[in-house]
Amino acid sequence: MSSSDKTSSSAVNGNESSVKRDTASPLFGQRILQHFEFDPGHRNLNHGSFGASPRAIRKKLREYQDLAEAKPDQFIRYDTPDILNECREATAKLLNVPTETVVFVVNATTGVNTILRNIAWNDDCKDEIIYFKTIYGACGKTVDYIVDSGLGRVSARAIQIDYPQEDEEIVTTLKNTIEDCVKDGKRARICIFDIVSSLPAVRFPFEEVTKLCKEKGVLSLIDGAQGIGMIDLDLRALDPDFFVSNFHKWFYVPRSCALLYVPVRNQALIRSTIPTSHGYISNSGERFNPLPKKNESPFVNNFQFVGSTDSAAYLCVKDAIEWREQVLGGEARILEYIHALAKDGGKKAAQVLGTEVLDNKSGTMSRCATTNVALPLEVEEASQASDWMMETMMSEYGTFIPLFIHNGRPWARISAQVYLDIDDFEWAGRTLLELCTRVKRGEYKEA
Repeated sequence: MSSSDKTSSSAVNGNESSVKRDTASPLFGQRILQHFEFDPGHRNLNHGSFGASPRAIRKKLREYQDLAEAKPDQFIRYDTPDILNECREATAKLLNVPTETVVFVVNATTGVNTILRNIAWNDDCKDEIIYFKTIYGACGKTVDYIVDSGLGRVSARAIQIDYPQEDEEIVTTLKNTIEDCVKDGKRARICIFDIVSSLPAVRFPFEEVTKLCKEKGVLSLIDGAQGIGMIDLDLRALDPDFFVSNFHKWFYVPRSCALLYVPVRNQALIRSTIPTSHGYISNSGERFNPLPKKNESPFVNNFQFVGSTDSAAYLCVKDAIEWREQVLGGEARILEYIHALAKDGGKKAAQVLGTEVLDNKSGTMSRCATTNVALPLEVEEASQASDWMMETMMSEYGTFIPLFIHNGRPWARISAQVYLDIDDFEWAGRTLLELCTRVKRGEYKEA
């Protein structure tokens, strides 16, 4: 039996060495697993992809679904709007913004699509979408679609990032790119950037970039898919033009639920949901809306009902906020733990592998709950073997860790969460080292 086969007992039963912040705080680490529904043979080291929801919140999800089944018209037409308003109010308080600026969509990609597909591109064909090459793949393809279908009215300009880079280098590069747009007779219309990028999973200088966009008259679209629940956010102070973030990743709301923030000044730009539904108001006049409960805000009303979808996850937002406060001690305690675990755990995994963590000299890239650890493999063999490695993780080791190539080097991305501790990162390092040894023996070629 490999060392990696010892997954279930320590992961489920916990151990007494789990981190305790102080006598008044909850006990984080493996004991928190009792609140989740992971398979006993699975160690969840990839929270950043699909998230996970505690049993108590999933129970609330089923209660809302049962209410919709018991009295469909009563619950969907009359009760759901009120619960949605409670969840929007709780979200607005969490992010320090007015309630009328917050609505829900199924995921961050839908939010990005909603924004880009609503913008009216100028007929002078000078508009450009600025983005960074670390953009999430689906959002990058959305940019491609907007350009491809825009009949030449909009183009896109990508900014290369080769981490590790200092924040000021990224901001300077964006400033130069906006100036290059002007020199080329173009107009930087909107800039898309992350809070924490996907691959590599590092904190982006979103505060400084938002400020620069405002100074240059460029709309800022923040893809905070990995944002709420992982980073301390004050949207009133940040003041972006558009912001999306998944509740179902780091905030423990069941899939699929994301917030879309649009300040009042920009709400007239977002005329339709995706798909267009009953809240849309045409230039030619408003059609009949069969839903009785309408919000005073046309923007909020637009997103209140988008077809007959299961919106039960949206209704769990207030429950997740309450659970994180009552069970885990609140946002500050959660962020303190997962940030420290990502930093210390990354170092531990890198020590086992004999490599290093991806970070810049100032340490700003690692100020989040994910870490990127270099693999002791050549780029060519890592490229050829990565699919085999990830499939083997699932079939033989009971885990999944995303692998990728960045700046000419192979990396592994590991997520820190309240139900993990330093032992999990050491185990991850041993598992990755064992897989790398098997790659060097050529096992992937035999698969």
